[in-house]
Amino acid sequence: MTEHPTSHEGRQPLAARPQERARPRQEAAAAGLPSDVPAQPGGPADRTATAPGTAPGTDTTVPNSTSGTSRTSNAPGTPGAPAETAGPAAGPVGGPVGGGGAPGAVAVAVAAQSPGAGRGPDGAARREGERLRFVGAATRRIARGLDLDEIVLGLCRATVPTFSDEILVYLRDPLPVGDERPVAPFVLRLRRTDRLRLSELEGEELVLVPDPDPTPAAELCEVRSGGALAEVLRGVRPVFGDSAAAKTALTELLGPEHPLPGGLRAILAPLRGRRRVIGAAVFLRRPERAGFEPNDLLVAAQLATHTALGIDKAVLYGREAYIADELQRTMLPDSLPQPTGVRLASRYLPAAETARVGGDWYDAIPLPGSRVALVVGDVMGHSMTSAAIMGQLRTTAQTLAGLDLPPQEVLHHLDEQAQRLGENRMATCMYAVYDPVSHRITVANAGHPPPILLHLGGRAEVLRVPPGAPIGVGGVDFEAVELDAPAGATLLLYTDGLVESRLRDVWTGIEQLRERLAATAQLTGPDHSPPLEALCDDVLDMLGPGDRDDDIALLAARFEGIAPSDVAYWFLEPEDAAPGRARRLARRALARWDLEELTDSVELLISEVVTNAVRYAERPVTLRLLKTDVLRCEVGDDSPQLPRQRRARDTDEGGRGLFLVNRLARRWGATRLSGGKVVWFELATRG
Repeated sequence: MTEHPTSHEGRQPLAARPQERARPRQEAAAAGLPSDVPAQPGGPADRTATAPGTAPGTDTTVPNSTSGTSRTSNAPGTPGAPAETAGPAAGPVGGPVGGGGAPGAVAVAVAAQSPGAGRGPDGAARREGERLRFVGAATRRIARGLDLDEIVLGLCRATVPTFSDEILVYLRDPLPVGDERPVAPFVLRLRRTDRLRLSELEGEELVLVPDPDPTPAAELCEVRSGGALAEVLRGVRPVFGDSAAAKTALTELLGPEHPLPGGLRAILAPLRGRRRVIGAAVFLRRPERAGFEPNDLLVAAQLATHTALGIDKAVLYGREAYIADELQRTMLPDSLPQPTGVRLASRYLPAAETARVGGDWYDAIPLPGSRVALVVGDVMGHSMTSAAIMGQLRTTAQTLAGLDLPPQEVLHHLDEQAQRLGENRMATCMYAVYDPVSHRITVANAGHPPPILLHLGGRAEVLRVPPGAPIGVGGVDFEAVELDAPAGATLLLYTDGLVESRLRDVWTGIEQLRERLAATAQLTGPDHSPPLEALCDDVLDMLGPGDRDDDIALLAARFEGIAPSDVAYWFLEPEDAAPGRARRLARRALARWDLEELTDSVELLISEVVTNAVRYAERPVTLRLLKTDVLRCEVGDDSPQLPRQRRARDTDEGGRGLFLVNRLARRWGATRLSGGKVVWFELATRG
């Protein structure tokens, strides 16, 4: 397995670097680690001065946890020291770290605890070299984690069973992010616990194996201000669990019902990030294993420091990724409209985790005359800037669509807007307008992959649309083409992330997509179109493991159209007789459609809307009725002034027409066109 280089990579073992032993203790303090073992009454601090059975002045090297240097102290493990202080039960800790209880590694750990192991100057130097190798391998494993869970798991797997038999990791809940103020009260939540147990295996020695049962410990702990736990956390330095303060702190953290091993068999290590304490780690050893040494406090400090800084970075990265993802998703439509004569479905997939922020978008915009604009675009790049530009271009496209501009004019204005946003603000875009009455679709392209039209019989064709230049190039004319959109056909608009990857070029992907659509349509038969939502899911299933280099936007439109027999259209001269003629024409159309029950409401509303149009129009007024699941009436004139609903005074002779429309119609609205406006309303045809 390839390991990431750290500050320990390539350093020479301590035993081979005697010149480093003369460096002062201040180097450890300068690195943010304790330069001396903290004094604890009745605890291990006295042992750090002169160990039992050790003559005063005996020289023992202790590794500096950051720089790889050592300092001098009279520590256990020198000749005459008890066997239980023979150093961390790790065997050659430069080997596999935290193998999850692998028998080979653990057997070495148990064998290293035999009486007399590691005695003498050579044994002490060997143990210090092993500590250095263990710290280097453990910190590299912790550094490999990208998110919070991976970092905590790396700490647990690196230390159990090599450094401890059991570990409990508590983190602040909730974790503060960056410079934000932590939430009061100070609560620690048990994030993970790993432990091993001794088991007798047939024909084998006692070895450590994974214990599936979780350690009984408090799930939550509220740190009391001024309490023993708060004092230990404020001190930052790891402490042994046999001092009075540490015992009280551990009881407060783990709960009074959790039994603690006695002697030098527990270390409480605060986890401090860049600005504040964010948690605590508890390392425990069982009675059948040698206790911790004072040097192990430096090991615990190094592990805690790397873990806390990694957690800080992971939380910051997670917050930034969440903000970027939310930014992009909020710029996409929450839901698609349900325009008359067309059904819509969409999908959006972010890119891989390493670059999931992109600039792909889709949109469906209702237009006057029951038409709908279908838009799919892709801003080049993967960054917060790409997502922001995408939001600006999408908003611009919606505004331009509201002006009812032709597709090529919309792309022209988008091109100008991209140039105003700055240099190298480039994007591709496909803009199409579907008219359900004429069963036609007008498409303009700006460097985007061509759409695919799936016919009712199962034939899938790639539409021949002029490719155009990407938005942002400038000085390029865009061309629109008008194509048939037969009822039952499905138009698929997509971004290049669906058809292009490191494993295939874009045209190969387009051909595979066309074949996939045709194969899916054949499963439903020649007379039925495949379900729209299932079709979108099936299209995304064609993506392979290496096909997620880019984010993907997908928009599918099923053309249903409006039959000519369900459309009535007239021109009315702008004269006083126009409202009466409009009422008569509407009455005849309703009778032909068996909707006589709506006659009174329709005549009243049409009379009000046509009267208002005639008052301001200079050219003929258009009147159109559409019968689908609702009855829709549209009145158009050449005046750009939109009507506004207002409350009329008692003395006013007019001003009540839109009030009636608002009360009687199911929905109503007004849309400004390039040559005037359209006022429309809808009535339910049943009930």
